[in-house]
Amino acid sequence: MSRRRRSGAGPIVVLVAIALVPALVLWAVWRWADDRAAAADDAVPTVDDTTAPVTTDPARPALSTGLLSMRRTAGELSRRLNVEAFEQTAASMGNVVGPTSCSDISLDGQPIGSVNADTIVIPASNQKILVAAVAEDVLGNDFRYTTTVVGPQPVGGVVTGDVYLVGGGDPLLSGEWYPESNLDRFPVFDITSLDQLARDLAAAGVTRIDGTVRGDGSRYDDEYYVESWGPGVAGIEAGPYDGLLVNDSRVQGDDQRGSDPNEAGAREFVRILNEQGIAVSGGSGTGVAPTDTTELASIDSEPLPSAIAEMLTNSDNNTAEMMVKEIGLAVSGQGTREAGLAAIASTIAGWGIDTTGMVLGDGSGLSLDNRISCATLLAVLQHSTYDSSVGAGMAIAGETGTLSDIFTDTPVAGRLRGKTGTLNNPPFDQDPPAVKALSGYLPVDGGGAIEYVLILNGPTISDQSEYRQVWAELVNVLNSFPAVASPAALGPR
Repeated sequence: MSRRRRSGAGPIVVLVAIALVPALVLWAVWRWADDRAAAADDAVPTVDDTTAPVTTDPARPALSTGLLSMRRTAGELSRRLNVEAFEQTAASMGNVVGPTSCSDISLDGQPIGSVNADTIVIPASNQKILVAAVAEDVLGNDFRYTTTVVGPQPVGGVVTGDVYLVGGGDPLLSGEWYPESNLDRFPVFDITSLDQLARDLAAAGVTRIDGTVRGDGSRYDDEYYVESWGPGVAGIEAGPYDGLLVNDSRVQGDDQRGSDPNEAGAREFVRILNEQGIAVSGGSGTGVAPTDTTELASIDSEPLPSAIAEMLTNSDNNTAEMMVKEIGLAVSGQGTREAGLAAIASTIAGWGIDTTGMVLGDGSGLSLDNRISCATLLAVLQHSTYDSSVGAGMAIAGETGTLSDIFTDTPVAGRLRGKTGTLNNPPFDQDPPAVKALSGYLPVDGGGAIEYVLILNGPTISDQSEYRQVWAELVNVLNSFPAVASPAALGPR
């Protein structure tokens, strides 16, 4: 079963060792006290009449547990017994995880059980976990995206010339109508309001723009889609995106995504400017802002954890791809997918994680080139921890995002955090296989968390009739800890 399962001494040997340690300590204390007593017999006694008499506290009951009782090591004993029971239960994953799939489970970084943990698989959207973990490390949790409006200095409230909406890579830049539009299954949250940016421009005294509002996405390169995505993905599941993206390239009143995110963003901004009483004579367009322009208004996003949470909870593909480019820009000065993926790979390796067999094709997990092992992904989860922006940003079973209607009537509802992943990859009788993945954390009583990874690859594994039974077994395993006596039950009394 587990290639990393602990093979230390059995529980009897451990219990004997635990019992002997305090016994030896007490023997040493007795010898020391005996020697001191003998020395005291030979010494000249002195009397100090001011010494307070020794008294006992009648309100404090005497312990009924002897000093050498096993209950003196209740915490260690409980932990050991629970871990061993957990390891035995986790062995059942070997009955449901096939040879082309993998699973790996740990408890606060301690290996519990694995199946094919080193097998290289396609991760689907579990790829986003890598992006989130590295973004938190490279960009930092205080990082904010900034969107600016630049142009000629206004005179009497009139801007004469073109105005540029300069994208800062913010994937959550949106009109205030967009989260309520029902255009996406999982609405964007923690948006950066484009309406507020327009209000700020109006508050600065601008009433008219005698020119064109141009969208500038030059912060990143102009790759709007990833070539290695499967058929039927581009423009539907993800893209187009650039350094400027508004409403996922949508304009209110038009459900279709604009083919150029910069033009669509500028067009949406003109619409909102008009609502704020700012007239625009030249409509919308695209272009790169000249260096001699003046900043007219700007708006910052929420801190990075909000973007990470939106990406992981909703499995937002555009957010993931843009975050990859932002990582590349931060590390190498190049806002490209290639630079970002190289930075992700080197950062993970720099954490001391074995990346053997890992191939990064994109950030969203839509690429058919992505490859990873369960062991590598579990190590990333262990590095990030449950309390990080990665753990806190995942969907909650039965409550939010892609897990909102999953595990609703199970003991892990409201507790388990996870990142889902799905690729159908038709035709089903040909490679690459379909993918169904679930990885994340389950907090445990008393602190700490279980880290888990389950990546299923198979011709029809994305069908509920196949993967749901495996997910159910995973939940049974995770929920089995702790299984035996608690420290309180084993402690002194």
